[in-house]
Amino acid sequence: MQVSFWSFIKAQLAQAPPVEKHDLTGRTVVVIGANTGIGYETAKHFATMNPARLIMGCRNWEKGIAAVANLEDSTGFDKAELWLIDLGSFESVKAFAGKLDTELDRLDILVSNAAVMPMEYARTEDNWETSLQVNYLASALLILLLLPKMAQTVDTYTSEPRIVIVSSETHQNGEIPDTAFQSESALEALNDQFVNLILGVLLTLALTDHLPSNRHTIIVDCVNPGFCNSEIRRGIHGELRIAMMWLLETSLAKTAEEGARQVIWGSIVTPQQGADSLKGAYVSSAQITEPSDFVISEKGKRFRNILWNDTVRILSKVDSRVQTTVEKYLCK
Repeated sequence: MQVSFWSFIKAQLAQAPPVEKHDLTGRTVVVIGANTGIGYETAKHFATMNPARLIMGCRNWEKGIAAVANLEDSTGFDKAELWLIDLGSFESVKAFAGKLDTELDRLDILVSNAAVMPMEYARTEDNWETSLQVNYLASALLILLLLPKMAQTVDTYTSEPRIVIVSSETHQNGEIPDTAFQSESALEALNDQFVNLILGVLLTLALTDHLPSNRHTIIVDCVNPGFCNSEIRRGIHGELRIAMMWLLETSLAKTAEEGARQVIWGSIVTPQQGADSLKGAYVSSAQITEPSDFVISEKGKRFRNILWNDTVRILSKVDSRVQTTVEKYLCK
């Protein structure tokens, strides 16, 4: 479903529903990109629900320490933990996943939130375009490395853990060039350009395609928090761009806290249709809705399969545990 400009305006001006609250006693929650913006506000909301462990994944130690202190001051929750993770480095992601596997006995909610919006082309230390790695490849690597712990949580605690991938309505404008369909590697074909958050929506569906569907399993959904006044615009520069963003934010943008309410909805709510309705769902305005026309088209489904196979191939070279996870915990 393509969202019209006026539908976007209406959604932005609509009053945000109140935040959902669940008792998370005994549960473990991990929020990536938790030191600022929507990630921080999401962590704050979780802190009011009494999780046994709340892991705040942050790239910068100083900013992370400040975020943990601010969270404690504002909520009274004193069990938040700062763990470092830099999605611009596969080694950092692998270290974070290894620490979690060693130190945690369960993982109930994983919020994959970190994203960048660079205005200039640059590559990471792993030789991938920055937004392609941070917004997609590193996030996919983290999710795949943490699947065994979440599967263990299913078996041991008979619960259905959730992976929430934070996306955006901008995926509606995402285009996949024909070269990505025709190349031996779709991701390598995309490595010379900026790619918006459409890949996260496709990953949500691809993961769901390969998770067991006939029993309790991990629920993966994708959340659009709406256009929010958050630090993702720190990548935007130039007087005209800054002026345009300021105009939008002062008139239309929701607060980061309002955006976080959407993430919480995707993390803990069971819709009237049942929990199964959230598997592979795209959540916007506190309801399950259709993603873009491309995503649900036959061409989109074909690219989803191409993307999945290429992602597994590339990330298996980054960490051999990826292939092991795919073979042991996922369906063909």
